[in-house]
Parts: sequence; structure tokens; C-alpha cells
Amino acid sequence: MNLHFDRMGDHIPFILEGVFVTLQYTFVALAVGLVLGTLLSLMVLSDNRLLRYTAKTYISIFRGTPLLVQLSLIYFATPQLFEYQITALQAGLLAFSLNSSAYVSEIIRAGIQSVDKGQFEAAQSLAISYPKAMGYIIIPQAIKNILPALVNESVNLLKESAVISVIGEMDLLRRANIVSAQTFLYFEPLLVVAFIYYILVSLLSKAASILEKRLNVNGS
Repeated sequence: MNLHFDRMGDHIPFILEGVFVTLQYTFVALAVGLVLGTLLSLMVLSDNRLLRYTAKTYISIFRGTPLLVQLSLIYFATPQLFEYQITALQAGLLAFSLNSSAYVSEIIRAGIQSVDKGQFEAAQSLAISYPKAMGYIIIPQAIKNILPALVNESVNLLKESAVISVIGEMDLLRRANIVSAQTFLYFEPLLVVAFIYYILVSLLSKAASILEKRLNVNGS
């Protein structure tokens, strides 16, 4: 077995620059997913049939098709359909955000339904409007209940961000492939990238664990 990690030293900084790109996709997609996902979850729980079926159709499409196909459609088909030359960054953020919102919406919906109905009934008895009851009473409790699921979604986003390399975005995997092409080494660059992903996932999970403990302490 011939390993040449000594030849990787000069390329490590180049690979590490991809960390920012990877985290950018992860956190922007999660932030947009939380906002849009909350809206979708409220639409699913709405008494309005049109809103309910619109949201369910959206969720079904984005959960039922591969992220790579969604990304490819947005990046390669947008110039043809709309005569707009979308950038890799725009396509990636849009695809990840739309995909994430479909998964987050189901997580938030389950969280809202896990909150005791008596909470909402009490808000109604106090003449608190539906939006205020949701925004100040129900959703905060739901977020606390679904935090582990949201962490899993953020971890999945972090790992799935590697697919953006197929449209030329300079993330960790793309940079590892460039180093491989330059050095004719394949095991070493990919192993370095795998280790970086592992560290990022571990740090994200640890941060979420600390946040969850603080929320439990504050809520007790």
C-alpha cells in the first residue's frame, strides 16, 4: 500500500477553503427551510383545502424526487426555460432551500401536533389571535420538541452538500477532485475531505446538544 500524505501538505489550505462553501449551503438552506417549512406546515394544518393540498403537493414533489435531480433541473433547465444564466451558487442555494423546506415542514407539523391542544384552547379563551398563539405559544414549544429532528436535518444537509460539486461549485469534494487531478492521488484527498466532514458533523451535533440542554434547563 503506497500512501503519500506528505504530498498533501501544500494542498490542505486549498481544500479547507471549501469549508466555507459547504457551511454556506448548509446554514442558508436550513434558515430558509425553517421559514418556508413553518409556512408549509401551517398550510398543511389549515382548514383551507386549497392551501392544504398546495402544501401537500409541494412537499410530496420535493420529498419524492432526488435532490441531485432537483439541483440539475434548476441549474441546467433554467437557462432554457427562462433565458436566465443562473449561477452555480444560486442554483445550489435554491435547490437546497426548497428541498430542505419540504422536510422541515413535516418536522414542524409533527412538533405542532405534539403540543397539547389545551394550550391553543387556552389562548383562544384569552382572545389571543391565531397568528399570535402560533408565534408566541405553540411554535416555540414545538421547536423545543423537534430540536433533535432539526439537528438531523442540518447534518443531512451538511453531508448532502457534496452534490453541488457536480455543477462545478468549489466545495470540499470539488476541491478534493481538483487536487486528485493535479497529484494523481485519490485516496489521500478524499480521506482528508471525509475527515473534515466528520469534524464538521461532530461540532454541529455537539453545539446542538449544548443548546438542547440549555433549553431544557430554561424550560424546567
